[in-house]
Amino acid sequence: MQVRGPRTVLPGSRPLVGAVIAFTLIELLVVIAVIAILAALLLPGLSRAKSLAVQTDCLNHLRQLQLAYLTYVGDYRDELVKNDYYFIVDESGGPADTGASWCPGNVRLDTTTSNIEHGVLFPYNRSTAIYRCPADKAKVPLPKGGSVARTRSYNLSLWLNSHPEFTGAYTKLTEVNDPSPSLCLAFVDTHEDEIIDPTFGLYPYESAYGKQWIDIPADRHNRGCNFSFLDGHVEHWKWRSYKDPNAVLMQPRVADGDFDDFRKLQTTIPSWKTVQRRWLDLGIIGN
Repeated sequence: MQVRGPRTVLPGSRPLVGAVIAFTLIELLVVIAVIAILAALLLPGLSRAKSLAVQTDCLNHLRQLQLAYLTYVGDYRDELVKNDYYFIVDESGGPADTGASWCPGNVRLDTTTSNIEHGVLFPYNRSTAIYRCPADKAKVPLPKGGSVARTRSYNLSLWLNSHPEFTGAYTKLTEVNDPSPSLCLAFVDTHEDEIIDPTFGLYPYESAYGKQWIDIPADRHNRGCNFSFLDGHVEHWKWRSYKDPNAVLMQPRVADGDFDDFRKLQTTIPSWKTVQRRWLDLGIIGN
């Protein structure tokens, strides 16, 4: 049982019965202002946290693709995953395609995951979701109106078991020594305004196409891009400049503001010396 003591009443005052405590208008405005300040401080942090979570999801997708890739290599006695399917604009202006691929098709036309499921990599991870970056908002128009999300955001380096006539690409994992597998580019989060086929083209600086972007990496992760490498690890790179396909695609030279990013990415593909040696071995060029 609780015992209540007598209520204390100050001299000259009376206890208030049924009194209502309320904010004045000034006090209410002060409270609203404080809440607004706190929201302004917290919302950018929440936005960054959400952006980082999406970036992490993208890296996880690339990690799963790379794990499937290496499992395929183990099953096929060191042979790298097929990467022959790509588009070339012919003289009439139309696209031509050739060969098998880890993921065939033109992603700008794919309204289903059928092409993903026909890729040679699909049996090693049957989740179609891992082929798409969660930050990629690009859509594919439907014939009868409306649109659907694209099925793929990633490309695979042209130097990994694609058509030797164009690249002299590596075909075996044990062949890869320039650069080493831990530095050798594999899957690329590709810019949504530029991606078409499943290969990512980038050439050595000394070659005929080595001073211009052929394909363009994404910049949707806070002006950064995600990659996987041939040894199985993934990385996030922060770019010095945003990537604008309308400004850089197939220009005679990479713009000054983009040059450092371009040259950094070129360190992840074979050197011009190695390419020439492979072309010579394959009979693409003579002595």
